[in-house]
Amino acid sequence: MTALLKSLHLDNLFDYVAVNYFRFFANFALRRWHPRIIAITGSAGKTTMLHLIEYEMEGRAHYSHHANSPLGISFDLLGVRGVEGSRWRWLWLFLIAPFKAITSRGYKEEYYVVEIDGARPHEAEYVAKWLRPEISLWVTVGLSHAVNFAHQVEIGNYASLDEAIAHEFSTIPEYTTERVYIDGDSDVMRDLTKGIKAKVIAVKHQDLKRYNVYPTRTDFIFEDVSFHFSGPQPKELAVQLMMLADLMQYLKISLRTDFRDLLVAPGRSSYFKGIKGINIIDSSYNAHLISMQSILEMAQHMRTGHKWLVIGDMVDEGTIEVDEHRKLADLIAAVNPEMVILVGKRTKKYTAPRLKELGVDTRTTLDPKKALKFIQENISGDETIIFKGSQYLEWIIEQLLENPEDAARLPRREKAAMRRREKKGLT
Repeated sequence: MTALLKSLHLDNLFDYVAVNYFRFFANFALRRWHPRIIAITGSAGKTTMLHLIEYEMEGRAHYSHHANSPLGISFDLLGVRGVEGSRWRWLWLFLIAPFKAITSRGYKEEYYVVEIDGARPHEAEYVAKWLRPEISLWVTVGLSHAVNFAHQVEIGNYASLDEAIAHEFSTIPEYTTERVYIDGDSDVMRDLTKGIKAKVIAVKHQDLKRYNVYPTRTDFIFEDVSFHFSGPQPKELAVQLMMLADLMQYLKISLRTDFRDLLVAPGRSSYFKGIKGINIIDSSYNAHLISMQSILEMAQHMRTGHKWLVIGDMVDEGTIEVDEHRKLADLIAAVNPEMVILVGKRTKKYTAPRLKELGVDTRTTLDPKKALKFIQENISGDETIIFKGSQYLEWIIEQLLENPEDAARLPRREKAAMRRREKKGLT
């Protein structure tokens, strides 16, 4: 039993029982439904890829919104919401699962488009072995959730964190039956998909001919097709768009290229109009170096004046957090921002000194309220402010919105997150 727990990186017997219990009953629903499965994985960009596919396929598929773990996917297949703040809900879920598995009519769509995360060792492998997708899209690879993989390196399973995390994601292509999409410029992806049974489609960055990004629009120009968005999108999205185009051709679905009415997932490059006429770009959903690099490169290319950056800590980095936060400083400096505001103890301790060495004007604070006050007192109205990272940046954005109703489109609106903010006095 102990070996089984460790193999799934589960901390206790309850976690092990819960994961396997709900998968057992969810499998009844899955077998009754029997969809064609399209899996999306990677260190960053999974949810954006899911939204792009949903925009193209619409009602042909069911989409695993807010579910990318073994438990989340099981709940999604059973048609129930997971645990939301009440331990008593666990009891209800244990009781309702058999009933749902037997009596629920289930989903009727031809496809199941599902995110699969690799936040812990063997998590992606566990889901991949279960679902065995027809198609998988491996969109990015980097040091995400590094703290969870440190032990794998310590005990000698892998030579580095990079290797451990990349291997976890590679298990999804390994168990894919027909078609695997990868970033063709990634040596890691190419090496780890050699010899797999599925056909590998490697998409190259060089296929992008022109990239135009503004606070309120983005154009991706390829040789034979162009894509248009109403908000700012990172350049790395080009790879996903080429994956998308080939996928639609494979599925014999007409490709739509005008994404100007696409609903972007909260905290992933959302554009908002702010007080005094400022432009707000919200990318505060998550933060590790690969996603930081993507957004900061977007900021570097963005055609706008008076660029301000509000950057929060990168958490879950474990032993590499010092190096990652120092590398972050070089990415920030490359933007040539007019102002940088760092929020959090890690950015203050590790990023700020490096920015000082690079001659970048920087403000640091541990308090989101102080960051907000500085912004309110110093903006003229011509600024474009790009937010990326943790430390309650979504609360700062909410206070700066021209239209308060736009707060509904910010990340972490669930009750538990709002209670955490209230405890910090952020109301």
